[in-house]
Amino acid sequence: MARGDGRLRFAPPPRGAGLTNEQPTPVPIGAGRAKHGERGGPRTVMQGDRLKAYRPIPPDRRRVALEAGLEAYARGDFFAAHELLEPAWMGTPDLAERALYQGLIKIAAGYVHAVRGNPIGLTRNLEGARRHLMTSIELDPAWCERAGIDVHGLVAELDVRLASVRAVVAQLPTNPRVMLELAEAAPRIR
Repeated sequence: MARGDGRLRFAPPPRGAGLTNEQPTPVPIGAGRAKHGERGGPRTVMQGDRLKAYRPIPPDRRRVALEAGLEAYARGDFFAAHELLEPAWMGTPDLAERALYQGLIKIAAGYVHAVRGNPIGLTRNLEGARRHLMTSIELDPAWCERAGIDVHGLVAELDVRLASVRAVVAQLPTNPRVMLELAEAAPRIR
């Protein structure tokens, strides 16, 4: 199709299994495609029924990323916490460890939405965080203990926060500041 500026527009490339009835095919670790200009590039692992990116990093660097992310979270820098935790999440093939990191990332992302006044984003992220944290516990409860996180206590805190968000939504039309109050009351992770 021609555009007004004389350039051509091409149909977008196919998006894969998401647009068809085909299910994704598991790809063994190490078989991922390299991005342009990279050697090796990201790999993939199956997490549930979906392929997830995997960029291996050693356990000590994952631990540093976890600590940095939790420090950012503790000081209320939820966006930085989300960004700092991502390498740890993408850096391990261990599904219990991945689920723990992904749950923590979703908590941080949820409070980014709280600060921005988005109760739907907060709710969806906290619900997702809860699912991931429960998956981590089910796969390997000892992993959470080794990370120094009381995941059962954190899940209980998320349940309290989710109930608060539902109550707050009714107050939003008259008191928009109530979302910031939720962000100030983010649960402690440690």
